[in-house]
Amino acid sequence: MIPIEKITVVNPRLRSKKVFQGIVENIADIGLKRPITVTRRQGSDGPLYDLVCGQGRLEAFRQLGQNEVPALIVSAAPEDCLVASLVENCARRQHQAVELLQDVSGMRKRGYADAEIAEKTGLSTNYVSCIARLLERGERRLIAAVEAGYLPISVALEICEADDEGVQAALHKAYEDKLLRGRSLIAARRLVEVRKRSGKASKVNKHVHKDALTPEGLVKAFQEDTERKRILIRKTEATRSRLVFVVEALGQLSNDESFVALLEDEGLATMPNRLAERIQTARIEHQ
Repeated sequence: MIPIEKITVVNPRLRSKKVFQGIVENIADIGLKRPITVTRRQGSDGPLYDLVCGQGRLEAFRQLGQNEVPALIVSAAPEDCLVASLVENCARRQHQAVELLQDVSGMRKRGYADAEIAEKTGLSTNYVSCIARLLERGERRLIAAVEAGYLPISVALEICEADDEGVQAALHKAYEDKLLRGRSLIAARRLVEVRKRSGKASKVNKHVHKDALTPEGLVKAFQEDTERKRILIRKTEATRSRLVFVVEALGQLSNDESFVALLEDEGLATMPNRLAERIQTARIEHQ
């Protein structure tokens, strides 16, 4: 049993609040299944400890108000401890939406119940059931948004089961209940628009194919990215040409007293400030 205050996390990392809360609840319910791992070093007031593996378990014990935590003490160089910590961080990487789809969908096809899937994946039974309902309806976009963290799963279910008017009502209710605010609300509205226009199945969140890790795959990805940038540049140049034309045309028309009088009669005597500034700048450059 090691005093928590004497443990230093040498390679701290951020974690999902949902995942961390699950760790806290699990330890509170059934205790610690596996001790953390530390190395010992001598401090001015006695032994101190550097964490090798188990940051989530350590923080969970601290949140539960514990002063000590079970630990395995190993002898290792600081470099080896850092490598071990990095390996654990990579190994515990949170699954992406597509991986979650494959796991849950595959286990359901093999006959596992939602409770069994929840136990094997570390998710709650309610969460697995909700994901299953979205899967049955082909709502991959909504699942990806839930996994990205900006769409609550309860709101995703309401969107899934509602018509167009119901979807807007669900978003409005989520805003009033403070489930969606700021950027999350904007992202949710954009998702709803894309879902309505392009369908339920998401193509955006698919992982890069395995061959992307080969030299040929990397070259292909680079070429595709370069082509996208070329298209963007062409669109930018076309937009700039149209803007130059509009500025030049309006600049000439604004010198026509009859045209200006006609605009005033129609209540259109003013124009956007940025456009007026561009016209004024163009006039100065021509003088």
